[in-house]
Amino acid sequence: MTTSSTPWVIATRESRLALWQAHHVQALLQQRFGRPVELLGMTTRGDQILDRTLSKVGGKGLFVKELEVALEEGRAHLAVHSLKDVPMELPAGFVLAAVLEREDPRDAFVSPRYESITTLPRGAVVGTSSLRRVVQLRAMRPDLRIEPLRGNLDTRLRKLDEGQYDAIVLAAAGLMRLGLPERIRCRFSVEQMIPAAGQGALGIEIRVEQQELAERLAQLIDAPAWLAVHAERAVSRALGGSCSVPLAAHAVWQAGRMTLAAAVGHPERADAPLLKAAVSGPVDDAAQAEALGASAATRLLEQGAAGYLPRG
Repeated sequence: MTTSSTPWVIATRESRLALWQAHHVQALLQQRFGRPVELLGMTTRGDQILDRTLSKVGGKGLFVKELEVALEEGRAHLAVHSLKDVPMELPAGFVLAAVLEREDPRDAFVSPRYESITTLPRGAVVGTSSLRRVVQLRAMRPDLRIEPLRGNLDTRLRKLDEGQYDAIVLAAAGLMRLGLPERIRCRFSVEQMIPAAGQGALGIEIRVEQQELAERLAQLIDAPAWLAVHAERAVSRALGGSCSVPLAAHAVWQAGRMTLAAAVGHPERADAPLLKAAVSGPVDDAAQAEALGASAATRLLEQGAAGYLPRG
């Protein structure tokens, strides 16, 4: 157990966006609890491997494993994550303690020359390494050339500015948090491009046995984001969600009711149709949110989603 004067330590990746997120949580904790909070910056495997897509080198867990090791070894008390980078199943001994108020979860169209996806000429090169974005871009504009794009946000913008791409697709939340809203030419509507599960949401992960810390962090939970994220992650979990599955899920909770849209595409067959499902219903807690997510996954499976998922 830590005393009130012992600093809490936040494990974080060292990208500019990750550090913004960690500093944001640091300020919230210090303001709410009057407790000193320090940062432990770390470079993860996901940050180091830039020449291959995540689906080919181990998936989203590459961005969180080192942070979880720091928690396990007691070098940090909590880890701050962009929730879309967090695997749907946390390792034994870890728990999601809080989800903060969500930034805009939509995807952003970024281009120095073109106003939107509809104004791109045939054969234009669009950069993204997200399979979720690839399948939805193909559904919208099968005539485009979609090329891989890795690296942190600043690296991706630099590659665009160097002329390697006509446009790139990024999470609007990252651009907003880093004070770069002017780079957004337009935002895709959720109907055009369903976001990733947890996109725009910040999550705080701790060890299960840290009950006192969990009770404190629960005070930071934003109910609409907390419930929406549980529903979205349940869709992905039910379908074995990983970086090798082009899966999208987006939920909105308001006044005790949730609406949820989900989609899954084929990771290899460009001619395979994009499968979509929409569900809604009363939701009062995380368990009901997860049940609604599971029902959306069932609807996708009824449309043939099992044939889109990795075997084994």
